Amino acid sequence: MGFEFAGATDIGRKRDHNEDALLLLSEHNVAVVWDGMGGHEAGEVASGIGVETVRRFFEIAGDPDATWPFRYDRTKDEGTNLLVVAAQWANQRIREAADPGAAVPGKRGMGTTFVGCLVREKKAWFGWVGDSRGYVWRRGELHPATSDHSLLNALIKTGRLSEEEIANFQHKNVITRALGMADQTEVDVAAFDLEPGDVCLVCCDGLTGMVSEERSAEIVAQDADLDGACRKLIEEANENGGADNITVALVRVAA
Repeated sequence: MGFEFAGATDIGRKRDHNEDALLLLSEHNVAVVWDGMGGHEAGEVASGIGVETVRRFFEIAGDPDATWPFRYDRTKDEGTNLLVVAAQWANQRIREAADPGAAVPGKRGMGTTFVGCLVREKKAWFGWVGDSRGYVWRRGELHPATSDHSLLNALIKTGRLSEEEIANFQHKNVITRALGMADQTEVDVAAFDLEPGDVCLVCCDGLTGMVSEERSAEIVAQDADLDGACRKLIEEANENGGADNITVALVRVAA
């Protein structure tokens, strides 16, 4: 199968700088979205380190003589290993940069979410840490591929919240997992079989908080040009308030 990649990022309507980051590696069939966090533009530093690290990892991962920065888990497939090790290495480098003795001062506590999509042949892997999301669009419908690492989602899973309580929850932006949050990070990975015409979507909460899944599915369906679809998704988020930075990547399977 062939794949087409597109992506875009935007500052939004309310922020004074963009702490998101976007990485498209079409030569390695990878798309990653980052949503940085931390004061004094530390989030921008964290997401930038993530981009640099993951780019470097996929460059060396294809070299049979290269040494991986973390152990390869032979109980898991290669797609899972690639995303897990890439995220773990990024986590390590962000932690090192946030150390009080590091060359870049004032970045203690910085971090970033991570959601990556890796496509090969007839399969997609989504790896994530935090509340940035992945979806598979198929025949007009958007199917979730990730599950938020957030306080709200943790409470929803307990079944203790009513629909009204979920809608009015005051701490929707509190995440329970992020790169840079701890020395070791757990990376969740989900794999999906692909069909011709499918579109994989990865994005930050600057999109999902402003545009419904139903509307996002409509936009992807309406625009055959992936770059145009990315622009329209961002435009819609901004029209609905643009409360945060907005970043989205799309990967289409050749029909």
